[in-house]
Parts: sequence; structure tokens; C-alpha cells
Amino acid sequence: MELRHLRYFVVVAEERHFTRAAERLGIGQPPLSLQIQRLERELGATLFRRLSRGVELTDAGTLLLDSARHILALVDRTCTDVQRLSRGEIGHLRVGFAGATYFQPLVPAIIREYRIRRPDVVLSPEQSNTPSLVEGLVEGRVDAAFIRPPIMAADELEVELLVREDMVVVLPHNHPLARAGAAVSLSALAEETFLLFPRAVGAGLYDAITSACQRAGFLPRLGQEAPQIVSIAPLVGAGFGVSIVPRSTTQIKTDEVVYLPIAGNAPKAPISLAWRRHNPSPVVRLFLAVAREMAREWRKTQR
Repeated sequence: MELRHLRYFVVVAEERHFTRAAERLGIGQPPLSLQIQRLERELGATLFRRLSRGVELTDAGTLLLDSARHILALVDRTCTDVQRLSRGEIGHLRVGFAGATYFQPLVPAIIREYRIRRPDVVLSPEQSNTPSLVEGLVEGRVDAAFIRPPIMAADELEVELLVREDMVVVLPHNHPLARAGAAVSLSALAEETFLLFPRAVGAGLYDAITSACQRAGFLPRLGQEAPQIVSIAPLVGAGFGVSIVPRSTTQIKTDEVVYLPIAGNAPKAPISLAWRRHNPSPVVRLFLAVAREMAREWRKTQR
């Protein structure tokens, strides 16, 4: 049995007339009659009773009509879904966010724009650190991730820089430099205890901070470790030390801390988008295109 036989049968059943059905299908009436006869032979049942002015369904034909319509609708719907999937209009996209990358305004802007363009794609967010997200990308558990470069596994992944933002100092609200309210020279923090996250969860950002301190003439004296970047401000407010964080994390508001710009050449906090090098998914390809487009527009506004 072929799908076209079911389509022919449904049209004849709806028209109750072979000639009208043939005209609707755009084929001749004799070939249509022949195809219906073949279908009846294959099923071993008579589907139509021939009348003087048309046809009517037999009980077998009535039973087949409901099933045929269901089958054809399912096939049409499946074909449409396959075509939409191939165009990236539906599917599943797993996006990772390292550390506090989602605080950088460009990142949620990319997500919003993508969801506007592809509202039927299921987008699953995953928050973790850069090494874990890189592992997830390599193993196929994550499709794309906003990470802090540099990373390992460069041979298996593509990595594209999206944005670089200044870093700022975060101080307890009662710190003398906080009360002054001016840009802070890093050398003024040489005697302070620094609160940082473990290097293992974000080597690029960690090294940018320690290198900036070294350029200012000192090695930061490390105290308590914060489990992640978003934990730094509350712990600084609790008196565990001072720190340096990406400017976008100043959205973490608390009366116990003050954020101040860094005088001179502030260290940068880059955010890159990473994905598997040979990922053919149309959903991922469009996400990359949106990210690149939004990043270009973002950089224009920052000049």
C-alpha cells in the first residue's frame, strides 16, 4: 500500500464521485479507478458501492476513511516537522553559562533575540564553571556555552570572543577607599587580603586578576576562597577581604559592599562562545549567527 493510494481513496470518499475526485487530484478518471481497485484487492475488501450517480462507502470503506485521514495527517505533520527541524525552527538547544557570564547584558540579549526568532525551540540553560562546560561540550551534553577563555580541548571546539568588559574592585562598605569613592589604584590594595574563587573553576579570570596585581607591583595575599564569582560580593560584605570582579556583576546589590572602578589600565574579563567544531545542528548554527550579530551591534555601542 502506498500513501498515494490512501490519498486517492480519501478524495473519492469525500467527493462521492470518481470523475470529480479525478479532477480534484489532477489525474484521469480511469487511472484513479484502477488505483482504487488495486487498493481494494490489497485489502481484500470492497471500499465503495457503485451507484447510478456516484459512489458511497461500504462499512469497510467507512472504517478505512477515519484511519486513512489520521495516517495522512500524521505523515503531513511529520514531514512539516522534519522540514522545520532542518531549518532550525524547532528542536532542543542546551546552552551553558559559566560563572556570572549571564550578568553581562550582551548574553541575555542574545538569548532574548534567539527566542524571538525561534520561539518553538526548547532552550535549556545550564549554569556551571568553564571547565565543566567544556567537558559537557566535548561529551555532547551541552550544545553551546558562554565561557571564560582560555580553555583546553581547543582541537574539538570552536571558540569565538564575544565581549571584553572591565573589571572593578569590590570593597566592604566601611573600607577607607570605599568611603573615598574614587577610582582605586591596584597598588593601594597591596596589603589587603584578597577573596578569590578557586583557579580550577575559572583559570582565565583568575590569572587576569593576579596578573593585574603583579603589574601593580605585588602578589595578592589570598584568604578565604569563594565557591563561585557570584558569592564574592556577599563574602566581601561579611569582611572576608577585598576582590576584583567583572563590572557586570555589580548588578549583585548589597548595602555591605561598594564597587569602584580601577584606575589606569583595568584588567579585562572576556566572554567567549564555545561549541563543538563539527556540530551540524541547524538550531546551533542559527544560535551562533544570532550571537555574532548581537555581538557586532554591542561592540558598536561600546565605542
